[in-house]
Amino acid sequence: MKKVCHLSSAHRGLDVRIFVKECVSLAAAGYDTHLVIKASPQEVEKAATKGVSIHPLNASHGRFSRMVKQAWQCYLIGRRLDADIYHIHDAELIPYGMILAISGKKVIYDAHEDLPRDILSKEWIPLWARKIISKAASMLEYAGAKWFFSVITATPFIKQRFLKISSKVVDINNFPLMEELSGNITDGARQNEVCYVGGIALVRGIAEVVAAMGLVKSSARLNLVGNFSELEAEKIAKRSEGWTHVNEMGMLDRNEVRAVLQRSFAGLVTFHPLPNHVDAQPNKMFEYMSAGLPVVASDFPLWSEIIIGNDCGLCVNPMSPDAIAGAIDRLAGDPQLAKKMGENGRRAVVAKYNWPAEEIRLLDFYRKVFAS
Repeated sequence: MKKVCHLSSAHRGLDVRIFVKECVSLAAAGYDTHLVIKASPQEVEKAATKGVSIHPLNASHGRFSRMVKQAWQCYLIGRRLDADIYHIHDAELIPYGMILAISGKKVIYDAHEDLPRDILSKEWIPLWARKIISKAASMLEYAGAKWFFSVITATPFIKQRFLKISSKVVDINNFPLMEELSGNITDGARQNEVCYVGGIALVRGIAEVVAAMGLVKSSARLNLVGNFSELEAEKIAKRSEGWTHVNEMGMLDRNEVRAVLQRSFAGLVTFHPLPNHVDAQPNKMFEYMSAGLPVVASDFPLWSEIIIGNDCGLCVNPMSPDAIAGAIDRLAGDPQLAKKMGENGRRAVVAKYNWPAEEIRLLDFYRKVFAS
């Protein structure tokens, strides 16, 4: 049996892209699939039921420990597994991927985001250092793409950047599993609530969203699912007058997220207009659509093409709490419009924006890697 090993020092356990989609798809296709990642004993057991062997990393404390100690441990565990293909998911693992490539292994680099542009918006990096680190990250990815067998990217936009380095690039979009978060919605299930699901940060619009909740005329509440990634973002959000209209839920498992989506009448994804956002395809946007929710999204050209083009939501200025509140009130005040837009989004996911279609491309890509 052909052995595949996914390596991640930055992600956790049952990560949606790495485990739920890629690893589970590969295991179901008959590959001996291994994943080295931070994981709990319960997550290890759950992964085994899907045919994926998780090799958990030791706990790390702080970014430096993760990027140095945990990356080294990740490499050591992976090397001992002696896989045929190594599929790495983090930039700090690129040097170890190059070592594996030199030793004769086929290595795939999975670019989840446009890393150089993402670094430019990292609040924890001093402003003066961002351009330097961004350039260094770009050079690291360039070197890796030259050495590795191939590169997988999460969006067509990122693919175009890597095609300037290597011809062996394929985009595997992070589209949702069609039935995971959807279901039959009974009459009365929808509450006067909107939702946000994912990492919570200032650049992801949390300050403007919470401020908007203090401005809505419909008395809608916000179901906030996820953890704050920044202390400052949490302080700003909780000092806002709109915080009294927030149901803070913290991290939830996928079944709990599904329940939140089923009781909400719209999903919010109003990221700030930063370089790494305007050409991104956020997973949560498609998950809202898959659950039959109309989407209130930032008015970036690409996002507008998806949302307005499929008539499945409203696009607003993400920097304007008034605009966000206005969109929420419009959907709250017109349940038939919200239902129609939700159904349109669901149809778009079934027709195009779904993981099964991307799974076919992933498995075809792996067959070509092994056949080469």
